[in-house]
Amino acid sequence: MGTTWSVRAVLPAHATAPAWHASAQAVLDLVDGQMSTYKPLSALSRFNDAPAGTWHVLPAECFDVVRRALRVARDSGGAYDPTVGPLVNLWGFGPDVARSKPPSEEAMTVARERVGWWRLKLDEATHSLYQPGGVYLDLSSIAKGYGVDLVGRHLDSLGINAWLVEVGGELKGKGSKPDGSPWRIGIERPGAAAGAVQRVDQLSQVLSLSGRAIATSGDYRRQFEAEGRAFSHHIDPRTGRPVPHAVASVSVLARDAVEADPMGTLMTVLGPDEGMALACARGLAVMFILHGARGLEERLSPAFAEALAA
Repeated sequence: MGTTWSVRAVLPAHATAPAWHASAQAVLDLVDGQMSTYKPLSALSRFNDAPAGTWHVLPAECFDVVRRALRVARDSGGAYDPTVGPLVNLWGFGPDVARSKPPSEEAMTVARERVGWWRLKLDEATHSLYQPGGVYLDLSSIAKGYGVDLVGRHLDSLGINAWLVEVGGELKGKGSKPDGSPWRIGIERPGAAAGAVQRVDQLSQVLSLSGRAIATSGDYRRQFEAEGRAFSHHIDPRTGRPVPHAVASVSVLARDAVEADPMGTLMTVLGPDEGMALACARGLAVMFILHGARGLEERLSPAFAEALAA
Protein backbone atom coordinates (compact mmCIF):
# COMPACT_ATOMS: atom_id res chain seq x y z
CA MET A 1 0.00 0.00 0.00
CA GLY A 2 3.02 2.25 0.03
CA THR A 3 2.55 3.23 3.66
CA THR A 4 3.18 2.17 7.26
CA TRP A 5 1.09 0.38 9.86
CA SER A 6 1.03 0.11 13.63
CA VAL A 7 -0.87 -1.85 16.27
CA ARG A 8 -1.13 -1.13 19.98
CA ALA A 9 -2.66 -4.06 21.81
CA VAL A 10 -3.21 -5.47 25.28
CA LEU A 11 -1.84 -8.99 24.95
CA PRO A 12 -3.14 -11.96 26.94
CA ALA A 13 -0.58 -13.81 29.03
CA HIS A 14 -0.04 -16.55 26.45
CA ALA A 15 0.59 -14.18 23.51
CA THR A 16 4.04 -13.13 22.33
CA ALA A 17 4.68 -9.88 20.49
CA PRO A 18 6.70 -11.40 17.60
CA ALA A 19 3.96 -13.92 16.85
CA TRP A 20 1.09 -11.46 16.62
CA HIS A 21 3.29 -8.94 14.81
CA ALA A 22 4.03 -11.49 12.10
CA SER A 23 0.38 -12.53 11.82
CA ALA A 24 -0.79 -8.92 11.52
CA GLN A 25 1.81 -8.33 8.82
CA ALA A 26 0.52 -11.41 6.98
CA VAL A 27 -3.03 -10.00 6.97
CA LEU A 28 -1.85 -6.72 5.48
CA ASP A 29 0.37 -8.52 2.97
CA LEU A 30 -2.75 -10.35 1.79
CA VAL A 31 -4.62 -7.07 1.21
CA ASP A 32 -1.62 -5.45 -0.44
CA GLY A 33 -0.93 -8.48 -2.59
CA GLN A 34 -4.49 -8.48 -3.93
CA MET A 35 -5.28 -4.77 -4.26
CA SER A 36 -2.04 -2.90 -4.95
CA THR A 37 -1.72 -0.96 -8.20
CA TYR A 38 2.04 -0.87 -7.61
CA LYS A 39 2.42 -4.65 -7.89
CA PRO A 40 2.00 -5.97 -11.46
CA LEU A 41 0.98 -9.44 -10.27
CA SER A 42 -1.72 -8.35 -7.81
CA ALA A 43 -5.28 -9.44 -8.60
CA LEU A 44 -6.20 -5.80 -9.20
CA SER A 45 -3.29 -5.15 -11.57
CA ARG A 46 -4.09 -8.27 -13.56
CA PHE A 47 -7.67 -7.09 -13.93
CA ASN A 48 -6.54 -3.61 -14.98
CA ASP A 49 -4.31 -5.12 -17.68
CA ALA A 50 -6.92 -7.58 -18.94
CA PRO A 51 -8.38 -7.37 -22.46
CA ALA A 52 -11.85 -6.00 -23.16
CA GLY A 53 -14.85 -8.27 -22.80
CA THR A 54 -13.36 -10.62 -20.21
CA TRP A 55 -14.55 -11.84 -16.80
CA HIS A 56 -12.11 -12.30 -13.92
CA VAL A 57 -12.58 -14.24 -10.69
CA LEU A 58 -11.30 -12.12 -7.80
CA PRO A 59 -10.15 -13.31 -4.36
CA ALA A 60 -12.91 -12.95 -1.78
CA GLU A 61 -11.34 -9.95 -0.05
CA CYS A 62 -10.70 -8.03 -3.27
CA PHE A 63 -14.21 -8.76 -4.54
CA ASP A 64 -15.70 -7.49 -1.27
CA VAL A 65 -13.75 -4.22 -1.49
CA VAL A 66 -14.70 -3.68 -5.16
CA ARG A 67 -18.35 -4.32 -4.32
CA ARG A 68 -18.24 -1.81 -1.46
CA ALA A 69 -16.49 0.79 -3.63
CA LEU A 70 -19.05 0.47 -6.41
CA ARG A 71 -21.87 0.86 -3.90
CA VAL A 72 -20.40 4.17 -2.69
CA ALA A 73 -19.96 5.26 -6.31
CA ARG A 74 -23.58 4.52 -7.12
CA ASP A 75 -24.92 6.21 -3.99
CA SER A 76 -22.79 9.33 -4.62
CA GLY A 77 -23.77 9.73 -8.25
CA GLY A 78 -20.16 9.20 -9.32
CA ALA A 79 -18.57 11.86 -7.08
CA TYR A 80 -16.68 8.88 -5.68
CA ASP A 81 -15.45 6.56 -8.42
CA PRO A 82 -12.89 3.74 -7.98
CA THR A 83 -12.22 3.79 -11.74
CA VAL A 84 -10.66 7.25 -11.44
CA GLY A 85 -7.21 5.63 -11.63
CA PRO A 86 -6.32 6.83 -15.17
CA LEU A 87 -6.89 10.43 -14.09
CA VAL A 88 -4.97 9.96 -10.82
CA ASN A 89 -2.05 8.54 -12.78
CA LEU A 90 -2.27 11.26 -15.44
CA TRP A 91 -1.97 13.96 -12.78
CA GLY A 92 1.11 12.21 -11.35
CA PHE A 93 -0.36 10.79 -8.14
CA GLY A 94 -0.30 7.09 -8.99
CA PRO A 95 2.48 4.60 -9.65
CA ASP A 96 3.56 6.59 -12.73
CA VAL A 97 6.13 9.39 -12.74
CA ALA A 98 5.17 12.50 -10.74
CA ARG A 99 4.26 15.65 -12.64
CA SER A 100 5.39 19.25 -12.31
CA LYS A 101 2.64 20.77 -14.45
CA PRO A 102 -0.99 19.96 -15.37
CA PRO A 103 -1.63 17.51 -18.23
CA SER A 104 -2.98 18.69 -21.57
CA GLU A 105 -6.70 18.88 -22.34
CA GLU A 106 -6.22 16.18 -24.98
CA ALA A 107 -4.63 13.81 -22.47
CA MET A 108 -7.43 14.43 -19.97
CA THR A 109 -10.06 13.69 -22.61
CA VAL A 110 -8.43 10.35 -23.37
CA ALA A 111 -8.17 9.46 -19.67
CA ARG A 112 -11.76 10.44 -18.93
CA GLU A 113 -13.00 8.03 -21.59
CA ARG A 114 -11.64 5.21 -19.43
CA VAL A 115 -13.40 6.39 -16.25
CA GLY A 116 -16.88 5.24 -15.30
CA TRP A 117 -17.89 2.94 -12.44
CA TRP A 118 -21.13 2.01 -14.24
CA ARG A 119 -19.15 0.20 -16.94
CA LEU A 120 -18.22 -2.57 -14.51
CA LYS A 121 -20.33 -5.66 -13.86
CA LEU A 122 -20.18 -7.95 -10.84
CA ASP A 123 -21.18 -11.61 -10.68
CA GLU A 124 -21.94 -12.34 -7.03
CA ALA A 125 -22.22 -16.10 -7.58
CA THR A 126 -18.70 -16.51 -8.96
CA HIS A 127 -17.01 -13.44 -7.41
CA SER A 128 -16.20 -12.28 -10.93
CA LEU A 129 -15.67 -8.79 -12.33
CA TYR A 130 -16.19 -7.80 -15.96
CA GLN A 131 -13.50 -5.79 -17.76
CA PRO A 132 -15.23 -3.76 -20.50
CA GLY A 133 -11.89 -2.50 -21.80
CA GLY A 134 -9.54 0.17 -20.52
CA VAL A 135 -11.01 0.33 -17.00
CA TYR A 136 -8.33 0.88 -14.34
CA LEU A 137 -9.51 0.28 -10.79
CA ASP A 138 -7.78 2.15 -7.97
CA LEU A 139 -8.81 1.03 -4.48
CA SER A 140 -6.39 3.26 -2.55
CA SER A 141 -9.30 5.22 -1.06
CA ILE A 142 -10.84 2.15 0.59
CA ALA A 143 -8.28 -0.68 0.83
CA LYS A 144 -6.41 0.81 3.80
CA GLY A 145 -9.65 1.02 5.78
CA TYR A 146 -10.46 -2.55 4.84
CA GLY A 147 -7.00 -3.60 6.01
CA VAL A 148 -7.56 -1.90 9.38
CA ASP A 149 -10.80 -3.80 9.92
CA LEU A 150 -9.28 -7.10 8.76
CA VAL A 151 -6.38 -6.79 11.21
CA GLY A 152 -8.85 -5.94 13.97
CA ARG A 153 -10.89 -9.06 13.27
CA HIS A 154 -7.69 -11.09 13.18
CA LEU A 155 -6.68 -9.79 16.62
CA ASP A 156 -10.13 -10.68 17.92
CA SER A 157 -9.63 -14.22 16.63
CA LEU A 158 -6.41 -14.44 18.66
CA GLY A 159 -8.25 -13.48 21.83
CA ILE A 160 -6.82 -9.94 21.84
CA ASN A 161 -9.81 -7.81 22.79
CA ALA A 162 -8.20 -4.40 23.33
CA TRP A 163 -6.37 -2.84 20.39
CA LEU A 164 -5.76 0.23 18.27
CA VAL A 165 -4.95 -0.50 14.62
CA GLU A 166 -3.59 2.11 12.20
CA VAL A 167 -2.79 1.76 8.51
CA GLY A 168 -1.64 4.85 6.63
CA GLY A 169 -3.45 7.16 9.05
CA GLU A 170 -6.77 5.26 9.09
CA LEU A 171 -7.54 3.93 12.59
CA LYS A 172 -9.93 1.77 14.55
CA GLY A 173 -9.97 1.02 18.27
CA LYS A 174 -11.58 -1.57 20.49
CA GLY A 175 -11.68 -1.99 24.24
CA SER A 176 -9.54 -0.02 26.66
CA LYS A 177 -5.93 0.38 27.68
CA PRO A 178 -4.66 -1.56 30.73
CA ASP A 179 -5.47 1.35 33.04
CA GLY A 180 -9.09 1.36 31.84
CA SER A 181 -8.81 4.57 29.83
CA PRO A 182 -10.04 4.67 26.22
CA TRP A 183 -7.84 4.79 23.17
CA ARG A 184 -7.49 8.48 22.38
CA ILE A 185 -6.22 9.90 19.11
CA GLY A 186 -5.52 13.40 17.87
CA ILE A 187 -6.53 14.84 14.52
CA GLU A 188 -3.56 16.66 13.06
CA ARG A 189 -3.82 20.29 12.04
CA PRO A 190 -2.87 20.36 8.35
CA GLY A 191 0.80 21.20 7.87
CA ALA A 192 1.76 20.63 11.50
CA ALA A 193 5.51 20.09 11.70
CA ALA A 194 5.56 18.95 8.08
CA GLY A 195 3.37 15.98 8.99
CA ALA A 196 5.09 15.00 12.25
CA VAL A 197 3.03 16.13 15.23
CA GLN A 198 5.25 17.12 18.14
CA ARG A 199 3.00 19.27 20.36
CA VAL A 200 -0.61 19.21 21.49
CA ASP A 201 -1.25 22.59 19.85
CA GLN A 202 -0.57 20.91 16.50
CA LEU A 203 -3.74 18.86 16.97
CA SER A 204 -7.14 20.07 15.89
CA GLN A 205 -9.24 17.72 18.04
CA VAL A 206 -8.68 14.82 20.41
CA LEU A 207 -11.27 12.06 20.78
CA SER A 208 -11.68 8.52 22.06
CA LEU A 209 -11.75 5.76 19.49
CA SER A 210 -12.92 2.70 21.37
CA GLY A 211 -15.53 0.91 19.28
CA ARG A 212 -15.23 3.09 16.20
CA ALA A 213 -12.96 4.07 13.33
CA ILE A 214 -11.71 7.31 11.82
CA ALA A 215 -10.29 8.20 8.42
CA THR A 216 -8.72 11.52 7.45
CA SER A 217 -8.09 12.81 3.93
CA GLY A 218 -5.91 15.89 3.41
CA ASP A 219 -4.52 18.04 0.60
CA TYR A 220 -1.21 18.67 2.38
CA ARG A 221 0.43 15.27 1.90
CA ARG A 222 0.53 14.90 -1.88
CA GLN A 223 0.33 17.87 -4.21
CA PHE A 224 2.40 19.90 -6.62
CA GLU A 225 2.49 23.58 -7.48
CA ALA A 226 2.45 25.01 -10.99
CA GLU A 227 1.34 28.25 -12.61
CA GLY A 228 0.89 29.81 -9.17
CA ARG A 229 -1.59 27.12 -8.05
CA ALA A 230 -1.46 24.04 -5.84
CA PHE A 231 -2.91 20.85 -7.33
CA SER A 232 -4.14 18.25 -4.83
CA HIS A 233 -4.10 14.48 -5.34
CA HIS A 234 -7.87 14.41 -4.80
CA ILE A 235 -9.31 14.16 -8.32
CA ASP A 236 -12.98 14.87 -9.01
CA PRO A 237 -13.98 12.03 -11.36
CA ARG A 238 -16.79 14.18 -12.76
CA THR A 239 -14.43 16.88 -14.03
CA GLY A 240 -11.13 15.01 -14.34
CA ARG A 241 -9.34 17.71 -12.33
CA PRO A 242 -8.08 18.14 -8.74
CA VAL A 243 -10.79 19.50 -6.47
CA PRO A 244 -10.82 23.30 -6.35
CA HIS A 245 -12.33 23.61 -2.87
CA ALA A 246 -10.67 25.22 0.12
CA VAL A 247 -10.65 21.87 1.95
CA ALA A 248 -7.45 21.25 3.91
CA SER A 249 -8.62 17.95 5.40
CA VAL A 250 -11.71 15.89 6.13
CA SER A 251 -12.10 13.44 9.03
CA VAL A 252 -14.92 10.89 9.12
CA LEU A 253 -15.97 8.73 12.06
CA ALA A 254 -17.80 5.45 11.44
CA ARG A 255 -18.29 2.03 12.97
CA ASP A 256 -15.75 0.46 10.63
CA ALA A 257 -12.71 1.89 8.83
CA VAL A 258 -13.89 0.51 5.48
CA GLU A 259 -16.92 2.79 5.82
CA ALA A 260 -14.98 5.87 6.95
CA ASP A 261 -12.17 5.61 4.39
CA PRO A 262 -14.11 6.22 1.14
CA MET A 263 -16.33 8.80 2.86
CA GLY A 264 -13.28 10.96 3.48
CA THR A 265 -12.52 10.96 -0.23
CA LEU A 266 -16.15 11.60 -1.15
CA MET A 267 -16.44 14.54 1.26
CA THR A 268 -13.25 16.07 -0.11
CA VAL A 269 -14.60 15.86 -3.66
CA LEU A 270 -18.01 17.26 -2.72
CA GLY A 271 -16.52 20.13 -0.74
CA PRO A 272 -17.70 21.79 2.48
CA ASP A 273 -21.17 22.89 1.35
CA GLU A 274 -22.43 19.89 -0.58
CA GLY A 275 -20.48 17.49 1.62
CA MET A 276 -21.78 18.90 4.89
CA ALA A 277 -25.34 18.89 3.56
CA LEU A 278 -24.97 15.18 2.76
CA ALA A 279 -23.38 14.47 6.15
CA CYS A 280 -26.23 16.18 7.99
CA ALA A 281 -28.88 14.43 5.89
CA ARG A 282 -27.36 10.98 6.51
CA GLY A 283 -26.24 11.53 10.08
CA LEU A 284 -22.56 11.13 9.20
CA ALA A 285 -19.86 12.24 11.64
CA VAL A 286 -17.69 14.55 9.53
CA MET A 287 -15.24 17.36 10.32
CA PHE A 288 -13.94 19.68 7.60
CA ILE A 289 -10.82 21.78 8.15
CA LEU A 290 -10.89 24.61 5.61
CA HIS A 291 -8.41 27.16 4.35
CA GLY A 292 -10.12 30.39 5.40
CA ALA A 293 -9.28 34.05 5.05
CA ARG A 294 -7.96 34.06 8.63
CA GLY A 295 -6.28 30.68 8.60
CA LEU A 296 -7.65 27.20 9.21
CA GLU A 297 -11.33 26.90 10.08
CA GLU A 298 -13.24 23.88 11.40
CA ARG A 299 -16.74 22.86 10.38
CA LEU A 300 -18.33 19.92 12.24
CA SER A 301 -21.47 17.94 11.48
CA PRO A 302 -23.84 17.44 14.45
CA ALA A 303 -22.85 13.75 14.65
CA PHE A 304 -19.16 14.62 14.86
CA ALA A 305 -19.75 17.27 17.53
CA GLU A 306 -21.72 14.70 19.51
CA ALA A 307 -18.88 12.18 19.21
CA LEU A 308 -16.40 14.74 20.58
CA ALA A 309 -18.59 15.26 23.63
CA ALA A 310 -18.84 11.53 24.34
